[in-house]
Amino acid sequence: MFKKVFNFTKLTAVIFATIFVSCKSSTENKKELTKRPNILFIMSDDHAYQAISAYSDKLIKTPNIDRIANEGMLFTNACVTNSICAPSRATILTGKHTHINGKIDNQMPFDTTQTTFPQLFQKAGYQTAMFGKLHFGNNPKGVDDFMILPGQGDYINPTFITKEGDTTITGYVTDIITDLTINWLDKKRNKEKPFLMMYLHKAPHRAWWPSPEKFKEFTSKTFPEPASLFDDYSNRGTAAKTAEMNLLNHMKYGHDSKIRPKTIAEMGTVLPAVPVMTFKNGLDGFTKPYSRANSEQKAKYDPVLDSINASFKALWPQFNDKQKMQWKYQRYMQDYLACISSVDDNVGRVLDYLDENELSDNTIVVYTSDQGFYLGEHGWFDKRFIYDESFKTPLLIRWPNKITPNTTNEEMVQNLDFAQTFLEAAQIEAPNDMQGESLIPLLEGRTETWDREAVYYHYYEYPSVHMVKRHYGIVTKAYKLAHFYYDVDEWELYDRKKDPQEMNNVYNDPDYAEVVAKLKQELKVLRVKYKDSPELDQKYINISMGYNNN
Repeated sequence: MFKKVFNFTKLTAVIFATIFVSCKSSTENKKELTKRPNILFIMSDDHAYQAISAYSDKLIKTPNIDRIANEGMLFTNACVTNSICAPSRATILTGKHTHINGKIDNQMPFDTTQTTFPQLFQKAGYQTAMFGKLHFGNNPKGVDDFMILPGQGDYINPTFITKEGDTTITGYVTDIITDLTINWLDKKRNKEKPFLMMYLHKAPHRAWWPSPEKFKEFTSKTFPEPASLFDDYSNRGTAAKTAEMNLLNHMKYGHDSKIRPKTIAEMGTVLPAVPVMTFKNGLDGFTKPYSRANSEQKAKYDPVLDSINASFKALWPQFNDKQKMQWKYQRYMQDYLACISSVDDNVGRVLDYLDENELSDNTIVVYTSDQGFYLGEHGWFDKRFIYDESFKTPLLIRWPNKITPNTTNEEMVQNLDFAQTFLEAAQIEAPNDMQGESLIPLLEGRTETWDREAVYYHYYEYPSVHMVKRHYGIVTKAYKLAHFYYDVDEWELYDRKKDPQEMNNVYNDPDYAEVVAKLKQELKVLRVKYKDSPELDQKYINISMGYNNN
């Protein structure tokens, strides 16, 4: 009898010990999981680094975005692998160049068999959410909760794709995306688990429709002109001379400058023939966004629109070409920067939420754009080229207790590196086929361990909108070598130290012969490293021609 009781007592002790160890292990696992940093990934669309005051305050003050740099790290040589919206986003999600993930341009489909880093976060126990502009697809992989804009989306009273179906929300898109983000952080997340939040702004993508309040404020401002506004593209190749993104010749009156169709019709032959932007529903570039506004919103927009149109009608016939270019530049900057001002205000709202809810210390905050953008440099708007204004992208990262505040980094980093950086920060193993490099050593100040000296770039979307020719190239801190191909065979070399505005192609200069030879060899090595090739170039030409002919 005693023996049986003893055995029962021993068994009970073992059971309780097992339960205790199990509970302790479970508790420790939860604690370990919550130690992992949250990640707040903030990305705007077409936000030029020139329009962030942490880089330059010539155009605008962005105090909230600047906070991230002041409390973290500012990258001055961050760049993209392919300067166009959807391909850049595909590279960020997969950690692979666009010729590998399949999204070489805005038309080609994304290879949905590719693993994205949110999938890996989700699998590792992170909560994942996405609000704003993805640009492709309607069901982002690895995301627990989302509300995304269809395609480019709309600034005014935007429609969102959700798991439950489409919904339209009254208001201004930048404010709404922020409302959704804060609401998820405040009311929907599990506070026992770390999160990955992708907070993705539509702004400042063309066509630039500010909020009514910012519209009124910024139309009264005048902005300094870039030195190369009236660039004649001498000492450059065919690609710069034939691109269709000149402010005077290619920026639309209605779509871009907010000139009403009625005003254009009344002015008749006074206006040169600039094709009118139209959409699938038959609406012109002004009417489509304006018609989304309700009567109350239109009442706020109309006084400013009336003033712009009256001024245009009175002054335009008297202007020479230089004055017309200057007028279009000012209208462009007024609307573009007004959109950015709203982004900055809303970034501040989210940063304040993190502070007020004691989330800042364990949250990595990243601010970037899907690529850079021309703000009148070389007389251009848009992006696509390997030239700095579109090739470079803003990158500011804050990670308390890891990044020394107010530091600057000049290394050659790319959007290709984001996925592996986030994965390492979250202690998640990155797949071997990712092509970037983790930025963790740089964030921790271990610059001496960083050995990348050059990055690879490849742009494909031609012939297409803006007519920027296909090209690939290699970029170092000192030089930039690019090969334009398909219907031309031209090389360009720029000395980034002596010619930071990239006004003089020195490819044929004998003084640079050794530099050309060295960079061409290094470019071949990079093409092999990243699994690109002449055969792939031709493959994507053939596929693209099929899309363009349909």
